[in-house]
Amino acid sequence: MRGRLVLNGTTEIRGSLGEISATHVSLATAIWLQTMVPLIAGDTVELQGYFRVADGYFAADHTSFWGCKIG
Repeated sequence: MRGRLVLNGTTEIRGSLGEISATHVSLATAIWLQTMVPLIAGDTVELQGYFRVADGYFAADHTSFWGCKIG
């Protein structure tokens, strides 16, 4: 399972790429992505992910995004 965060639908956010290569367990495998990026009003951040070997999905109702203003 591999995931990354993308800014405004086009630019991969540096440092946000993550991968888990262990055996996937339905409803139990998690991937943690974290990084810092400057945002301005109107920016969007989206999760893009895929599975190399098997079909799978990233559950929207179990996906969280946190942010805070620094400065």
